Parts: sequence; structure tokens; C-alpha cells
Amino acid sequence: MVFPSKQKTCAEYYRVIQLAIAVIVILSLTGCGVPRIKLFSDATDPLKEYTIEGSKKGKVAVIDIDGVISNMQKRGLFFRDMPSMVQEVVSQLKMAEKDKEVKAIVLKVNSPGGTTTASDILYKEILDFKEKTGTKVVVTMMDVAASGGYYISLPADYIMAHPTTVTGSIGVIFMRLEAYGLMEKIGVGVNVNKSGRNKDMGSPFRQPTDEEEEIFNSLIGNLSTRFLDLVKKHRNPENTSFDEIKTARVYVADDALKAGLIDEIGYVKDALSHAKKLGNLHDDAKVVVYRRSEYPNDNIYNTSTSHYQGNGLALVNVDLFNSLPAFKTGFYYLWWPSAAGN
Repeated sequence: MVFPSKQKTCAEYYRVIQLAIAVIVILSLTGCGVPRIKLFSDATDPLKEYTIEGSKKGKVAVIDIDGVISNMQKRGLFFRDMPSMVQEVVSQLKMAEKDKEVKAIVLKVNSPGGTTTASDILYKEILDFKEKTGTKVVVTMMDVAASGGYYISLPADYIMAHPTTVTGSIGVIFMRLEAYGLMEKIGVGVNVNKSGRNKDMGSPFRQPTDEEEEIFNSLIGNLSTRFLDLVKKHRNPENTSFDEIKTARVYVADDALKAGLIDEIGYVKDALSHAKKLGNLHDDAKVVVYRRSEYPNDNIYNTSTSHYQGNGLALVNVDLFNSLPAFKTGFYYLWWPSAAGN
């Protein structure tokens, strides 16, 4: 490859890099051998602790929960698998658990929710972490902490939201593709042999029966009841607020505070200060993060654990391959309007 001369512009350098990456991707797709090139840190690198601020004894660990909550691995650059959100968060909790200096955790939640099971796994992992270590947990909500994003916040000792946070959406949504109308128009059908009349319920190739709709509503009711019961257990909102919460509406921070869903409105710095108080730490105690890469001028607003996480590099949009089937058929603790843009 001929590299551009020093007189070339940054845009020309950028095009050369794009071309090189495109060639490597094409070679990998066509089965040609491609040498293992590691330009960025990835899941094969271990998480390491980095101190963001503070110097006194004791630590507050900041863990980011950013994006749709899923247990599915992401596809990274050159089609390498990256850790799922569940895997990444649990790995950081395990590191904090082993460090006796960590007296408090701040969870920075910026999520519209996700699958019911992935949300429930993180809820249980955070709850178990608290019970096992006695470490205090403070949640600071960012842009959105709705549905599953709120679900995983429930075990926290204290929940704080930014003045502009949107939260709530406490409920369940069942999403499935329906293609039978289109199939009828183009004259295509699917023949199914089944052992019971409900064996293919939820199929996108036919209209659901009344019985199947009742079954789906029953499943949604059960999952919703679990969510609402956990809200009662951890937050104990007033009956008047709870009737409104059950509608699965979203709230801005002021209204969430009135409804009893959060404890305070504030910023990340406020959440760190409160975490230090709960953990009986000095005001200048260390604030640490767990990353695979070291960043210059790093701070608490950096959400990356690696230099490349699958969607942070615009040279080739490899995340396109993941986004085509945006959501599989299933049950979600999810605020859909916000998730649609992820």
C-alpha cells in the first residue's frame, strides 16, 4: 500500500484508512486469510483499575450501564465479539467485590431498558453484590433510566436523577413482527405442521387467535406484576402515585421525585459525594473505574471500557450488521421510543 505524502490533507489520510479497513473486511467475508490485526483494545484484554480523581484511602467505583440491556454479545471491529452489557457490568462488580478498599459503587445508568431476563439478571447481580459485600450502591440517572433501566436501579441505597432525566415506564412490552398481510398480497404462504394448536403462537406468518392474545396478555401481566412488586418492595410509593405508576408512563425528574421513584435530583458529582458519605469515606477518597484502555484526561463522564466497543468508530459501520434485526420477538422491560434510536 502506498501511503499519502506529508502534503496530503487529513481527509485524504482518512480515506486511505477507510479503504484499508474495507479491504480487510471484504477479504474476511470472502474467506481469504487475514492476519490478526489489533488496532484497538477488545474483550481479550483484561479490565484494569484506573483512578479518575482523589488520593485518600478508600474507593468509590463508578460503573456505567449505557444502552439497551442485553445478554447478547456485540459485534465489534473486524467482526470480533465484544462482551454483552450483562457480562461487562458483572465483570466490574466482581472486580469491586475483590477489592476491600471499595466502600461504595456509583452506577451511572443511561438506558431505556432491555430484555426482561437481562434486566432481571443485572438486578439480582447488583442485589447479591450488596448483600455479599455490604458495599453501598448509589444510582445516578443520566438521559434515560426507563423500564429495565429503572428495574436494575431498584437495589440501590440511593437513587439520584439529573434535572433532565426521563425515567419510569414501569411495565412490559411484547414485540413481534407481523408479515402475514404482506404475504397475502404477494401470494406467499408458510405451511406449518404442529403438535398443539398454540405451538406456533406468535408466528409472524399468521394472525393470532383470540386464545393466543389472552395467553400473551397473561404472560405480560405476570412479568408486569413482578416489576411492580419490586417497586413496592424497594420504593414503597404512595397508593395515589402507584396507580399512576402502573400506567407505565414516563416521568421527568421532578415528577419522579414526587412519585417516590427517586430520592434526589442532582449531578454525578453529587452522587459521588453521597456515595462517599454512605461509605464513610474521606471527601478526597479515590474514584476509580474499570477499563481495558487508558485514556488521556479521563474523567467520570467517559463511558467506554475499551478504545473500540463496536459503534464508536465511523470508518466502517460494522454495527449495521447487528442493527438489522433490531429486536427479536420477545418480552422487554423497555421504553420503546427511546430504544428505537440505539
